[in-house]
Amino acid sequence: MPKQIHLAAQLPGIHNVTVWSDPRSGSQIAIGSFVHLARTAERGKFDFFFLAEGLRLREHKGRVYELDVAGRPDNLTMLSALAAATTRLGVAATVNATFNEPYEVARRLATLDHLSGGRAGWNVVTSFDAFTGENFRRGGFLAEADRYSRAAEFLATARELWDSWHGADVPADPESGRFVRPGAGAFAHHGGHFDIAGRFTTPRSPQGHPVVIQAGESDAGRDFAASDAEVVFSKYNRLEEARAFYRDVKGRLARYGRSPDDLRIMPTATVVVADTDAEAAAYADEITRAQVSPQTAIAHLEAVWGRDLSAYDPDGPLPDIDPEPESLVLKGHSVFRTGRAETARRWRALARERGLSIRELVIEVHGGQTFVGSPHTVADAIDHFVQTDGADGFVFATHLTPGGLDDFVDRVVPLLQEKGVHRPDYTGTTLRDHLGLRRPPDTGRTSRTASAQWEGSAS
Repeated sequence: MPKQIHLAAQLPGIHNVTVWSDPRSGSQIAIGSFVHLARTAERGKFDFFFLAEGLRLREHKGRVYELDVAGRPDNLTMLSALAAATTRLGVAATVNATFNEPYEVARRLATLDHLSGGRAGWNVVTSFDAFTGENFRRGGFLAEADRYSRAAEFLATARELWDSWHGADVPADPESGRFVRPGAGAFAHHGGHFDIAGRFTTPRSPQGHPVVIQAGESDAGRDFAASDAEVVFSKYNRLEEARAFYRDVKGRLARYGRSPDDLRIMPTATVVVADTDAEAAAYADEITRAQVSPQTAIAHLEAVWGRDLSAYDPDGPLPDIDPEPESLVLKGHSVFRTGRAETARRWRALARERGLSIRELVIEVHGGQTFVGSPHTVADAIDHFVQTDGADGFVFATHLTPGGLDDFVDRVVPLLQEKGVHRPDYTGTTLRDHLGLRRPPDTGRTSRTASAQWEGSAS
């Protein structure tokens, strides 16, 4: 049997994917845009709709970075609205584990899972920089090892909170007069990052736990994914690199007592569809040049060089000066925070080898579309990518809001369904059903000490 292809969609809020200047582009923050894209994804029987999160608007040379969307609504608030506007589509969001607390996050996600009928997902991320931390009471930042240890304990604590309720803890029995089991929700967690005890207010949700998503690229991030994640967002959408990542992460699962089917790997991808391959290629080039404008190309270069390079011609050669290793021209951006001298060396070598200008180089390394062609060409390429273990599916980021997914759903998805590699209709009601993931057992891992303390105090 061929592998089933898992599909998700996201509405970008950062980087250079969204061409907001296109006359066909609508609002990046109005609820109608979100509803249109979510309903299109549901029409295509996608697994879920995803929203990323930015806890601070990035700054480029002291000014708000023009490629970020200002005014983007809070993720979980928006997903609550989208849960009411859809019936089967999963709804997932990034929620940061560095500048939040387990109790509040666990409660908000469990609530979303209840409101959506079991369709919630959580992308667990950390923050690396003091620039973002300035927005929070604690401020500062954590070393990388501490960020991952905090995230791991954060997730473990959230799971303890979700497991503090059993499926039968709300009998609502009018004859006995008992609505809730006396010890329901009692918890006590004592760890290196969190020391909390009390009673969790939200009964067990339809999925037991929201689906856990992760996107770490470092070795520690890959181990975190293998030990705890159920979906991994990957940046590798070139087949050979994607296969290597797929083998590496899936190969780590056994050491944590997990099987390859316990984790779905889904790279971020883009798609351009037209009547013919030639028309699609021309349109893809037009989109890429809109995404990487001359100003954008210089901004990307400045992020690596740590210098003001506004005097350089985007259509000219790369600077012959070296990067400033400790200077951050673009604050709040995680991509170019380390290894910038090595990045500059590789970029120079690539530019010399291919005779690329600054803008052409940035398009080469950060631009371009993943799947381009006629509907049949795109469907075949996606299917080949998944069947040869480059991925389990894709998270599609659209260049147009909100209609950028329409052609793919109308013209490519039916071909994938004809191939038998994508569902003709939803067969389950929860996000776990869509992804083929097991539901956490309702084992009642409530702390017995905490439960006894609560029952003792009640008496």
